[in-house]
Amino acid sequence: MSDAANAANAAPSTTAYEHVIGLEIHVQLKTRAKVFAPAPYLYGGTDVVKDPKAVAPNTLIDPVVLALPGALPVLNRAALEQSVRFGLLTKAQIPAVCAWDRKNYFYPDSPKNYQLTQKDRPVTLGGEVEIELAGPARNIMGEHKVIRLNHAHLEEDVGKLTHAGSGSLVDYNRAGAALLEIVTEPDLRSSAEAAALLDALRMLLVAAGIADCDMEKGQMRCDANVSIRKRGETVLNTRTEMKNLNSISGVKNAIEYEAARQIREVEAGRTIRQETRGWNAETGRTYPLRGKEDAHDYRYFPDPDLMPVKVSEEDVSRLAATLPERPFDRQRRYIEQYKLPFTVTSVFVPDRPLCEYFEAALAAAPTANPQSVANLVANELLGALAAATAAEMTWPPPVAPAQLAALAQLADSGAISKQQAREVFAEMFATGKGAAAIVDAKGLRQNSDTGEIEDIIRSVLAQPASGSAVAEFKSGNEKALNSLKGPIMKASKGKANPKLVDEILRQLISAA
Repeated sequence: MSDAANAANAAPSTTAYEHVIGLEIHVQLKTRAKVFAPAPYLYGGTDVVKDPKAVAPNTLIDPVVLALPGALPVLNRAALEQSVRFGLLTKAQIPAVCAWDRKNYFYPDSPKNYQLTQKDRPVTLGGEVEIELAGPARNIMGEHKVIRLNHAHLEEDVGKLTHAGSGSLVDYNRAGAALLEIVTEPDLRSSAEAAALLDALRMLLVAAGIADCDMEKGQMRCDANVSIRKRGETVLNTRTEMKNLNSISGVKNAIEYEAARQIREVEAGRTIRQETRGWNAETGRTYPLRGKEDAHDYRYFPDPDLMPVKVSEEDVSRLAATLPERPFDRQRRYIEQYKLPFTVTSVFVPDRPLCEYFEAALAAAPTANPQSVANLVANELLGALAAATAAEMTWPPPVAPAQLAALAQLADSGAISKQQAREVFAEMFATGKGAAAIVDAKGLRQNSDTGEIEDIIRSVLAQPASGSAVAEFKSGNEKALNSLKGPIMKASKGKANPKLVDEILRQLISAA
């Protein structure tokens, strides 16, 4: 469906209502083994037809994953620690004890016919996530808002069903993967805020190495709970839940359509039913799946095979020491400390390795101009990496941070021009050589001898053809100066420092 058609479907019939949205985000944690089984967990697709490197279906399994008789679960410590790290990043409370329950339901993607999860004693309580909404322009920072979390609980993922004609195929490679379900408070008021929350969470989790959050691979999935109410009201009305939204655009479109549908229902005098609804991306509409389950429908009870786990203060302190700087905190620091523009920091902040590369360059050359280093990283380095994607170039890049900082210093000192710096970087990226070696080998170093440059400028100004340009400049036409710089650079064989040329040229014309 076209964007225009989606907008028509989603357009509310009145502005008297506000949206009340809460998300349940399921994130596969970055661990080597599954959460309660020793079977390996590998990221990536499992379609061996489309991807020969992929893992064949139903090979990442073992007796625990398949719930064979006598197989008992054992908690993966790394999964619990990753969950605690998430709680610390979001300023959540880490309870001293967490425990597991059985959520009973029957579906082919679950070999056990129940899911090991946490109902009453989750691994984290409360917390918050800072989000950024789009600014009035791309180069202007948008509004920041804090979204409260209710809790996050650790559980096991289920398998993947593929429906084919009258039958279905099941792949249990994903079953048992460590899954952190993050539940927000109903603080979101628009689909844009929901999308911003997903972006912020992904940035936070990837930066900390907690999860990869690739929605295309199912590593991050979302359920959206949506209700409406009259503006100014505080009551929470009946909500519907959209399940398994697997893209940010899907989340936005589903919320917009569902909120508009509820408004139309209410205005027509009909009652909103509490139900679970699906999302059809092709038609741009939600559709009913089943009545919304309550907790008693799942017959929760404490799992008899897994003991509660105590999380000590020593463990919490140790894990807190492993956390990186929060992305938005880093962005504010870059703007305040290094005076970087928002456009550059917004490129850096979602990419922790890029931030570390930038900071390593500054550490290698403390006197380097941070803005010059940042521009080389954001423009030349990222451009070269993008062009090298086809060659499957991996991090780190062939230009070391100290080499890039040295190039920035050469350009800032006037030894080479900005254009020459770009050319030198391209050769550095291709060969791994240092900037100074390339500059000297190619004879690129600029002439900064003020006396020699002044002699060249005087000889150009003495030519009759320069008279009109000088007159135009004196009358206020700044562009007239450019017609003089060309002959000067030609006379210097391109070696004259452009900055010095501009300064001396202005001085000589003013003194004439």
